[in-house]
Amino acid sequence: MTEHAEAIEADLLRYYGVDILDYHRGLLSARRLRVLVQHLPRDAALVRAVRGEAADWGPTEHLLAVAADELAIGNWLFASAHTAESADRPERPQPIRRPGADSEADPEAGPAPDGGADAVDGHAAAATPEQIAAFFGAPAPRR
Repeated sequence: MTEHAEAIEADLLRYYGVDILDYHRGLLSARRLRVLVQHLPRDAALVRAVRGEAADWGPTEHLLAVAADELAIGNWLFASAHTAESADRPERPQPIRRPGADSEADPEAGPAPDGGADAVDGHAAAATPEQIAAFFGAPAPRR
């Protein structure tokens, strides 16, 4: 509590109108102080001091980032499919950076399905026509 005492004091005044000195005066019980601190909103100074930038991201922000990332991937796939074979392919879009994620790493990219041997830039290697046909249960294309 002493590490973030100023943040706690500011939050108690801001959100509850309670002076931390009331605890020392015997007007605020330890239980009530604990309950008030435990239930501070995520934009409280204490939450920001403890969680850092992750305090800015709740479920809504994470869902919006996922939706934006998926939309960017869909647009990239469309553009890639409609690019002439002789032209350079568009670059894969970078996902929105999430709090706590390494800025260089792609938080959604996993290892390649075969253990990573064919991974390129952290992404799995493209599927072959035979693999795509097998996935959809169609006979393999003739060569």
